[in-house]
Amino acid sequence: MFLTVLQLSSGQCRLKLVNYEASENHISHETEGLSRKHLVVRRGKPFKITLMFGGRPWNPHIESLVLEVWLGDVSEKIRVQFSDEWSDPLRWSAKIYQSDMHPQSVMVHICSPVLSSVALYELLLHIETRRTRRSYVVGTFVLLCNPWLKDDPVYMPLGVQTQEYIKSDYGMLYMGTPLNISRQPWSFGQYEPGVLEACLRLLQVSPQHLRDKNKDYALRADPVYLSRTLCAMVNCNDDLGILMGKWQGSYKDGVKPTEWSSSADILHHWFRSSCRPVRYGQCWVFASVLCTVMRVLGIPSRVVTVFNAAHDGDGSLSVEEYYTSTGEKLNLSKDSIWNFHVWVECWMRRPDLGSGFDGWQVVDPTPQEKSAGIYCCGPCPVVAIQQHCLGALYDSGFISASVDADIIRLIVSDGLVVERTVDTEAVGQLIYTKSIGSDRPENLTPAYKGKKSKTISASRFKKLMLSISDLSLRLRCSEKSLTYMFVDAACESSSVRDAVCGLCVG
Repeated sequence: MFLTVLQLSSGQCRLKLVNYEASENHISHETEGLSRKHLVVRRGKPFKITLMFGGRPWNPHIESLVLEVWLGDVSEKIRVQFSDEWSDPLRWSAKIYQSDMHPQSVMVHICSPVLSSVALYELLLHIETRRTRRSYVVGTFVLLCNPWLKDDPVYMPLGVQTQEYIKSDYGMLYMGTPLNISRQPWSFGQYEPGVLEACLRLLQVSPQHLRDKNKDYALRADPVYLSRTLCAMVNCNDDLGILMGKWQGSYKDGVKPTEWSSSADILHHWFRSSCRPVRYGQCWVFASVLCTVMRVLGIPSRVVTVFNAAHDGDGSLSVEEYYTSTGEKLNLSKDSIWNFHVWVECWMRRPDLGSGFDGWQVVDPTPQEKSAGIYCCGPCPVVAIQQHCLGALYDSGFISASVDADIIRLIVSDGLVVERTVDTEAVGQLIYTKSIGSDRPENLTPAYKGKKSKTISASRFKKLMLSISDLSLRLRCSEKSLTYMFVDAACESSSVRDAVCGLCVG
């Protein structure tokens, strides 16, 4: 990977050629195969480029080399130092070792701060004397998160983990029911040509970037911000995102969700169509695409399936189901139970919450409910769900209900609730992900489900009171139809009073 700069004059030292040392850098930075177009390196770790000069040789006694890194409208100049000079690890640095100096070339070792932003950077070179400056465009490079570096917030300590959750392009999805689990192989495809470029494009067309690119660039150093932004961009509900969801009806104007098996195919389709949404996706497709994007950008990620997942739209940590005395289900609740639901876990530290919340974070790109006004969900620490820390950012209440909500079944007869049962075990019966180095499932259920509290929240109690009193029904049944007439109910019936009193325990 070389860049030819410009024509030469024999009287001056000029930059003639740049060797990006792509092969060595990509091996050293664990980025082999991610791009044929760009130099791809990881933050906080030095990479090297060789500068080849034309005209007369470079004279370090009278000429200084100054690199300049550009991101958006912001740049930072880096004075190239000799190896024995001190450099600030919190700033960009560039060094030359004596063994790398030759009459017509020099190798420069460049290191970014560990909390640099994930992006495509532009690099310039200035050759300066006391009186003159000659400037050259060196080229571009991509900077990713670095899970191999201890100081990076996405650091993973074990090699088998980074191999599985960053480098592996193969996955196994689990679907069906707890008693009838099916498996589907999935190609994450992060090494397919153009996938890295599609992931970078995804960041460039986000609402945050279009609104204020310099602010967006600055915030991209934070994996919490990155995961939240990318989560919203995988669905197209608010933006120029990748996938359009569809759960019923005809799929003739697109691809049926069950026919997808590769993230790369979806990303290529989106990128080549000028960011028009790909039709169609459902939860496992949304999650698999997000997993690909996160792995490409250097954030360890895995796809997780929750069997018997609850959709609790009002944050009550319960799902109400209404039935007639003959067992017919009444469509009176917006809550629902899915046979399975699929999301992503991403690995990162959470300095915004404290070290107790570091580790796996739930990020769910399937558009269900809005979070801070946009269709995204998370990142939410798995440990916060297990420990019932429902105030933890982000969306901990909604995610907790997905794996641990109570199902409250109410039987209504003659306008009154005559029977009530509470099922505390059905939701989140089983939570699976692919095991490291194997197609066998790893059971994550204990990581999500701690000891269940027997006391319900005040908001949940109030909701259930309203469900029974304000929405009491007088039913008129016929063989072919069921009509509901809402009436004010004072809960005077002993059966209703007993049901309400029983709500304090689950």
